[in-house]
Amino acid sequence: MTFTNFITKSATGGGHSQALTRDLNDDTTNAIIEAEHISQTFTGDKGNELTVLDDISFTLHKGEIVAILGRSGAGKSTFLRILAGLVQPSSGRVAYRGKPLNGPNPGVALVFQTFALMPWLTVQDNVELGLQARGVPRRQRSEMALAAIDSIGLDGFESAYPKELSGGMRQRVGIARALVLQPDALFMDEPFSALDVLTAENLRQEVLKLWGNEQQNISSILMVTHNIEEAVQMADRVVVLGSHPGHLIAQVPVDLPRPRDKHSAEFGAMVDKLYTVLTGQNPNGTPDEKEQAGQTGAGTTRDSNGTSPDIASSTVEKSGAEANIGEPTDGTLADLKRELVDKRSNREDGASDAHDDSSGTAGDLPDATPGGLAGLIDVVAGYPDGVDLADLASDLNFEVDDLFPLIDAGTMLDVFRVDNGHCTLTENGMAWHGADILKAKEIFADLAMDHAPLVRTIDQALRRQPNDALHGDLILDLLRRRHNDEEARRQFDIAVSWGRYGELFDYNADDDLLTLDDANR
Repeated sequence: MTFTNFITKSATGGGHSQALTRDLNDDTTNAIIEAEHISQTFTGDKGNELTVLDDISFTLHKGEIVAILGRSGAGKSTFLRILAGLVQPSSGRVAYRGKPLNGPNPGVALVFQTFALMPWLTVQDNVELGLQARGVPRRQRSEMALAAIDSIGLDGFESAYPKELSGGMRQRVGIARALVLQPDALFMDEPFSALDVLTAENLRQEVLKLWGNEQQNISSILMVTHNIEEAVQMADRVVVLGSHPGHLIAQVPVDLPRPRDKHSAEFGAMVDKLYTVLTGQNPNGTPDEKEQAGQTGAGTTRDSNGTSPDIASSTVEKSGAEANIGEPTDGTLADLKRELVDKRSNREDGASDAHDDSSGTAGDLPDATPGGLAGLIDVVAGYPDGVDLADLASDLNFEVDDLFPLIDAGTMLDVFRVDNGHCTLTENGMAWHGADILKAKEIFADLAMDHAPLVRTIDQALRRQPNDALHGDLILDLLRRRHNDEEARRQFDIAVSWGRYGELFDYNADDDLLTLDDANR
């Protein structure tokens, strides 16, 4: 029994895409893994139900590389583990080769982000682990392990321990450990994200070479990534998930011939297209890519009844501070419901904002600091005609998860305009860029009051208090009706940092007291 066997594929450019076209003509014979209406919920610390995945259907076909792309919070890794049979979905079904999955998927091998090697075992022993668990005889598994080690470029390191290897070499061991099992589908969970740029690029190329080998034995590859260029470089199809909860936004075919030129116009156009989808627009610049994928109602955290709770949807016993606010009127805490409720459920025209799908519930504050936003404004100002988001991320050496919160904050505050993946400064952005420090803070304060509902509501609630003060726990309790504890605290902390930067309000953590800033009285 040798390492390379079973399936023959063309190693010429575009061979996989052509094979995929033929394979997909018959879904019944070429479907390796099928997932139907997968949803996943977990119970939070307070007993509340948190939806991580919402009604996702997906099929992995023979002869294709598929990338699952999405931001943090999209449930990418959870979905991968459900397909691998390591996590049981709350609802929906998964089938492997037409048979329902009731445990670990026998046709799948996993490569993890963190290598997951046993430090007390040699390279060869680590690669043999899965074979040993399957009861493969010692001599046979040794031959198979050595062949796998050689195929991934680690020949000569069989007796080395993980501590002696670089990060890239450790990940090669992880890949060899998966390949030696001769899986139908190779699953890779952000396999290159823990590596430096050059090592990651080298390892991507090695995996693609293995995939193009005429004698390689893997039917398909499914990889999780948040790196758009990586998805375009490697995948025949990109599945894009939105966040909070994870939901299907779109499935985008990548028809570029292999090997792919990252500097070609076609490659750049595909990267821009995926940026556009992730920012909530379709490739033509209109909102709500979910309509194209046949998905509706996703993107908000649901309670146990499947509805979208809001921050002030139920009656609470009023504390003394809350009682001083008075009856619900414009600008009070009770109006958080009106200010922060998901726009997708309230808009008369039924359309969503451009960023609703990718940044959580409408009105939530992106996880970006004013200082970071100011720095990005200065960078974008250096491009008189604007800059493509892909180029911006590349120039800054940012990953998608690093860049998008700043872009979300800038579009929320109307300092950036993003159209089909191209970012330009608005008049507000230019004014901020040209202002001195004090004027910039004034501009930020005005924009936050106009466009950031949570900041505005805290400001107005403070103004209605006799002493211009309010306990922070009150805001947190209201936020927890809509978010889990961690996200409620994150939203509160962001609001405080924005309020402090704009000299709108301050927060004393020792006393848990929000107060109006003297400059804002």
